[in-house]
Amino acid sequence: MNYILHLLIYFNIYAIIAISLNMVVGYTNLLSLAHAGYYAIGCYTYALVTIKLNMGFLPALVLAVFIAALMSLAISLPAWRFKGDFFVLVSLSVQVFLYSLFYNWVSSDSGIDTIGTLKNLTNGPYGIPGIPKPSILSIKFDSIGMIFILSSVLLGICLVISWNLLKSPWGRLLKGIRDDELLARNIGKNVRLAKIQVIAIACGMASAAGTVYASYISYIDPSSASLDDSILFLCMVLVGGVGNFRGPIVGAAVLLLIPEMLRFLSIPDSIAANVRLLLYGLLLVLVVRLRPQGIAGEYRVE
Repeated sequence: MNYILHLLIYFNIYAIIAISLNMVVGYTNLLSLAHAGYYAIGCYTYALVTIKLNMGFLPALVLAVFIAALMSLAISLPAWRFKGDFFVLVSLSVQVFLYSLFYNWVSSDSGIDTIGTLKNLTNGPYGIPGIPKPSILSIKFDSIGMIFILSSVLLGICLVISWNLLKSPWGRLLKGIRDDELLARNIGKNVRLAKIQVIAIACGMASAAGTVYASYISYIDPSSASLDDSILFLCMVLVGGVGNFRGPIVGAAVLLLIPEMLRFLSIPDSIAANVRLLLYGLLLVLVVRLRPQGIAGEYRVE
């Protein structure tokens, strides 16, 4: 039972990330490779403020979302001018910067400086252990079942937010930007502001997922901000399908179950990791070749 709950918690986290990234990819046609960096912002923010400032889960969540939304300007401002491959390169540079920041913000005398100081904020490659479990209004989410409930509630909130936003006139504006940005500009729509808003919301949601992950695992290190994770998140959106609400959820479920199926095969761990990457690549190639809009998608990314 704990194994099933563990998978469901990871599914909830991945679904939040995929839903948020779909808002950028599926509704504005901007391929971002920086989402893992903003996910890690949530992880590190929750870890640091709960350990150093003794904040509760909700204040830490709000702060993490605010910081990620603020730092999303690093990719939303260049989105005014760059599109297509050039925007991908911009987001990739932000991703590399964030990973390097988390990996290198450690004192050379790490045994002397405590974690959370300006010299040793992220503890570099050693990570931050001992992250406390969440607590809301004296309710402690210290068991796997309680964290599953917390992650499910957060997923439900993100679904409601994205549904209402994307079905609103603002969401139709995003689709207009996706289909013909020049026309949207010519009819007087504020395309620049819309891009800033949608990227900020998406990065904030990814950061919220990071707070749940950090509180569940109780340990965080720079691997959560790796380019591999950004590619994985993008694959979830592309494989599941962009431009609707089913696609990201389907993609998150499919790419979560692939490595789990390998656990039931007699494959050494060292080989299983490579097989998992091969399966990811094969699945992506098949989807692009046979169904470019994704398994449950409505729009083909170009």
